[in-house]
Formats: sequence, C-alpha cells, structure tokens
Amino acid sequence: MTDLLDKSLVPELEDIAEYIRNPLFMQFCTQIRQQYQCREKIEYSSCSWEKGWNVKFKKSGKTLCTIYPREGFFTVLAVVGAKEKDAVEALLPDCSAQLQEIYARTKEGNGQRWMMIDLEDSGPVYDDVFRLIQIRGGR
Repeated sequence: MTDLLDKSLVPELEDIAEYIRNPLFMQFCTQIRQQYQCREKIEYSSCSWEKGWNVKFKKSGKTLCTIYPREGFFTVLAVVGAKEKDAVEALLPDCSAQLQEIYARTKEGNGQRWMMIDLEDSGPVYDDVFRLIQIRGGR
C-alpha cells in the first residue's frame, strides 16, 4: 500500500484508488476527465491542514476541484469564489440538505468558500458536487 504522506514516492492514480478502496473514486475521476477534457495532476501538499498527496483537476488554468484521499471514501474540495457565488446560491435550494448544510457552515474568507465534501457513494451529494464543478468550470 502506498504511503500518501511520503513526499519522495509520487503515487499513480491507481495507487490512490487502491488506498481509498472505493470504486466511486475512479468513477468520479473518469467523469471529470470526460466532461471537461482535462487530466488530473497529482500534487503533494505540505499544508499542515491537509498534508499528503492529493489529486487536482484543472481546466484552462482554473482548479475545478481537489480530491483528498481517505480510507473508504474521499473528500472533494470545491471552491466557491465571488464569480460563482450567485449561481451556487441560486442552485442551493435544489441541492441535498447535506450540501446545503456544508455550504451554510463553511465560512467565507477573501470572497471564497472552501467546501470540503466527503463522498462515499453516488447519491444526491455526488450529483451536487458535479453541479458545483459545472458552475466553476463554465459548463
């Protein structure tokens, strides 16, 4: 098993999938790749808040989302910036109660909300995450 805190060993996407042990991770990555014609970038974060390897998806230089691997699930960081705020707030009433709660409890700083969303299954929250990415990615 890959040690996702070892900065000297760059994992492959498959290594991260093996660590997570949830087929939803590869489904999520495949869906983003197909929808946005982009590739993932595996990066090491030295940030004390979330140290270790993560997976970023970018389109035209803009980060669509960052994925933090966990055992059995993964966390998606979706940033709602000033440009996306009105569209996201218009969408919120149609989102799951769980996503609405995450949005409400995520503090805004410098005109952004950094929403950390745990995904374990392909239910309503999974669909909500893609709606947020769609707003950010302009699709």
